Amino acid sequence: MATYNTSDFRKGLKVQIDGEPYLMTDMQFVKPGKGNALYKCKLKNLVRGTTLDRTYKGGDSLESADVENTDVSFLYRQGEDYVFMHQQTFEQYEVPASVAGDIWKYLKDGMICSMTIYNGNPIIVEAPNQVELEVIECAPGTKGDTATNVTKPAKVETGAEFVVPGFIKEGNVIKIDSRTGDYVERVSN
Repeated sequence: MATYNTSDFRKGLKVQIDGEPYLMTDMQFVKPGKGNALYKCKLKNLVRGTTLDRTYKGGDSLESADVENTDVSFLYRQGEDYVFMHQQTFEQYEVPASVAGDIWKYLKDGMICSMTIYNGNPIIVEAPNQVELEVIECAPGTKGDTATNVTKPAKVETGAEFVVPGFIKEGNVIKIDSRTGDYVERVSN
């Protein structure tokens, strides 16, 4: 298995500590007046979601996590599980709602998502950064509310609600940032 030296440490690195995969969410290099350089790292457990702070000396190393990142397409929802299919092998993965989280707000049939697999089990599923969704229900805009920053809730085709500007109407296709849940722009009328 590959190892990473402290010189390879960076945000986004996936490492293994005590047999579990971790994601390096933050890394700071500190060079005290005398002594070794220090690497202060924030690590998120990819299985349990807990975080941990560790400090490493220059020259230390960590094993790389045995995780696979792959593209999968969303097929359908089955009870509380979401079913995805691997793009190359056509293997299907049932992902429980506890792993999928709020991804349901953005999922449309056939959508290509990113999945992280550890020991044959999906541990992270992410929708594309920006998703286009059709508005199926929202209150009509009030006449004269064009000069101010008026917002209103709008229900989209997935059943989720997002806060949108006052000029959005039913039937509009809007772009939503799946990382934050924020409205980005109107795609069509």
